[in-house]
Amino acid sequence: MWLRPLIKGSTFKRNFRNKCKNQTYLCYEVEVWEGNAWAPVEELQGFLRNQGADTHRERRHAELCFLDRVPCWNLDGLKKYRLTCYISWSPCPDCALELVQFLGLKSNVSLRMCTAGIRTTFPGHEDGLRNLRDAGAQLTIMTRDEYEHCWDTFVDNQGQPFRARDELEVHIGAQCQRLENILWNPGN
Repeated sequence: MWLRPLIKGSTFKRNFRNKCKNQTYLCYEVEVWEGNAWAPVEELQGFLRNQGADTHRERRHAELCFLDRVPCWNLDGLKKYRLTCYISWSPCPDCALELVQFLGLKSNVSLRMCTAGIRTTFPGHEDGLRNLRDAGAQLTIMTRDEYEHCWDTFVDNQGQPFRARDELEVHIGAQCQRLENILWNPGN
């Protein structure tokens, strides 16, 4: 059995509640198209977070750390893959551009990004998200089921079931409306 690192439960709760403005966590999983269904590639799942931001190196966003990892996977160019990222904050415009360029080079790869929150602190974040959508990325707000999936798959949950916070459904609804406005109503 392959063991991989897991996120501490308290870290997951804090970051996926968007309480840490300067930190992004990204949980990922890879599926390959086999026959007529997506099959998980279990050894290609894990989590990343922003790196750096100390005096020795510049901060590297979680999305770029993810893109750094993909070449090591040696994905077969003749097979179709779906990469799913569950991310605590939506990508900044620079990361969105890097993801768009990646998708442009990998016609056999699709990308699903399920975000817990829309980061609005970067100028041009709306254009970045629209560019990702236009490049074929599927962008959504994490559902309750996706929070639970992350809790069960990526978190050292000590056997505890996922417990949604009281305001989770309200948060999801507000973030869905915000994302829809960004993607489909560029004037807003």
